[in-house]
Amino acid sequence: MNSTLLRNPIALAFVAILLLVLVGSTFSIVPETKQAVIVRFGEVKRVVNPYRSGQEFGRTGAGLIARLPFFDNIVWIDKRILSVDMDRQQVLSTDQLRLQVDAFARYRIVDPLRMYISARREERVSDALRPILGSALRNELGRRPFAALLSPERGEMMDNIQAALNRVARQYGAEIVDVRIKRADLPEGTPLQSAFQRMETARQQEARSIRAQGSKQAQIIRAEAEAEAAKTYADAFGRDPDFYDFYRAMQSYRLTFVNNGTGDMGKSSIVLSPNNEYLKEFSGRR
Repeated sequence: MNSTLLRNPIALAFVAILLLVLVGSTFSIVPETKQAVIVRFGEVKRVVNPYRSGQEFGRTGAGLIARLPFFDNIVWIDKRILSVDMDRQQVLSTDQLRLQVDAFARYRIVDPLRMYISARREERVSDALRPILGSALRNELGRRPFAALLSPERGEMMDNIQAALNRVARQYGAEIVDVRIKRADLPEGTPLQSAFQRMETARQQEARSIRAQGSKQAQIIRAEAEAEAAKTYADAFGRDPDFYDFYRAMQSYRLTFVNNGTGDMGKSSIVLSPNNEYLKEFSGRR
């Protein structure tokens, strides 16, 4: 019989193909980036290379595995971080601004058994998370003004959205890694111009308030300085009245003869008697 099989190349090729199919149905290679759920007649038998936090690459359960041929099926589940994009949505903030928001979330399948039982396929997990992401985003942004998106408060918003999304993701054996807003724009046209005008008016009011505070502080500082100067003059007068009279006379001469109160140097013309009391400092002290 063996000699007959060897003389028949077609039969030999058929046997070789059967052996290849049998080997291919019995052995499979699980890559590092995949989790394998072995299913027999719809019942999960085991999970190969499941995700474990902190596990080093190359030290997982990946590699060659054996299964019952023709009865065991393998459902492949990605072990890497996956992404789900939210459709562009309109959100109304507390200051009545309609925002056009784009966002995305990144997640990882951490429980392949639960994922298979609840969703069967990875695509269904993304489909289930997408509307929840939109709902959580609307709820969070709807409780805050538009300016919150431009402040450190934005990080807290993302944490709240991630927590809300994580509660749903656990039902599908997934874990939300990150949530981010790509864009949050005002719609074009009248709403955008109105928002710009409101922002400009608010900034102008803030600038007027700052200028008023600055003017108030300047008046206070000027009054304190004048009071301090008056006290210094009074102390100087009390200690040496003659020097104080001389100093004040020099200030008066400078203002009268040099500047004349107009800023024009050397253009003063004054006719006074030499014995005038105002010019006593020019005659020297006796």
